[in-house]
Amino acid sequence: MNKATALVIGGGPSGLMAAEVLSQSPDLQVNVYDAMPSLGRKFLMAGKSGLNLTHSEALDQFVARYGNGEVARWVYDFSPNALREWAQRLGVKTFVGTSGKIFPVEMKASPLLRAWLKRLDAAGVAVRARYRWNGKLSRRENQWEVEFETPDGIQSAQGEVVILALGGGSWRKLGSDGAWTSWLEKADVKVEALRPANCGFDVSWSDFFKEKFEGQPVKSVVLSFGDFARRGEFVITKNGAEGNLIYAASAPLRDEIERAGKATATLDLAPDWTEAQVLARLSAPRGSRSTAKHLEKTLGLKGVKVGLLREFAPESFADAARLAAAVKRLPFLLNAPRPLDEAISSAGGVSLDELDENLMLKKMAGVFCVGEMLNWEAPTGGYLLTACFASGRRAGFGAQKYLTRISHSSS
Repeated sequence: MNKATALVIGGGPSGLMAAEVLSQSPDLQVNVYDAMPSLGRKFLMAGKSGLNLTHSEALDQFVARYGNGEVARWVYDFSPNALREWAQRLGVKTFVGTSGKIFPVEMKASPLLRAWLKRLDAAGVAVRARYRWNGKLSRRENQWEVEFETPDGIQSAQGEVVILALGGGSWRKLGSDGAWTSWLEKADVKVEALRPANCGFDVSWSDFFKEKFEGQPVKSVVLSFGDFARRGEFVITKNGAEGNLIYAASAPLRDEIERAGKATATLDLAPDWTEAQVLARLSAPRGSRSTAKHLEKTLGLKGVKVGLLREFAPESFADAARLAAAVKRLPFLLNAPRPLDEAISSAGGVSLDELDENLMLKKMAGVFCVGEMLNWEAPTGGYLLTACFASGRRAGFGAQKYLTRISHSSS
């Protein structure tokens, strides 16, 4: 009996997880194709400063971070604990950091990826690197035919199921170029425009501020915007601001800029003090001290925080009450998100309405979409990776069900 074939296009976490699930079927050949010279390029880059696999918070709270019931279902089926157990079976131990984030003990992605690829190889999964899908996907009887551009010219492959795991639109040089959006749109699949997520923003710094404070962290502040309010830190860049606190607020800030052309967040530069306490301290006699020295002496504010006050509320320095208000509620004007290619991840992609519960395209039976190709987004902190793994797993099992169904219908 001839084996059926599954074609997995994209060798990131979601594609590899789908391949792993499918490789458990003894009568199925699984082939993975990737445009890059090796698999998992973006995964490895994400782990360069410590691979944040997932998070330890309660599961109901964890899935609420996605704001999408469909994504929650994937993650309930493959939870953070299940992901840790999966890594453990690969020989990769994990630990919970002080912030609740979960990391491999070795803090790197490469040992996990090596062990994973070794296991897939042992299961008979074939890998084809430097195979770039050119958008051609056609149906031939009960199989799909996919065309690739390779160093040896155009090559085609046939399979009963196809898993598209092509990533979003960020980090183009690592393989996620978003070219697939136009190809699926031509096939009448609804695709929402790709947008930056977990991204930095442009700010119109003065030349003086930019020259003096570029690269400096702004620590222990509260950033508020709409319903969002969180304490953390960010970094001043030549063009604006980036860092964990900015990334956490990026979705509502981006949406407001798209709606209104700009977004004004609020910074609390002294979150440990009430405004009344700040005013009382600023109202104390300062003698010959300058206002900047007075801020440092009374509140511990100096350097970049004082620079931010001068940048966004220069008029407040003339009056203690106005200065206290600016310290607690400093307007922070953001002009635009940084380009998609610079973002950690992307929003937009294949509309979830186009997919069944197994992530199969309703208009293309046997073709599944996973990972960042889909229209969902999540904050950093392990949420992105967890859902990518979980979506690949769901599609893998969905493809098994589909193959069983068509096998029975043809027998």
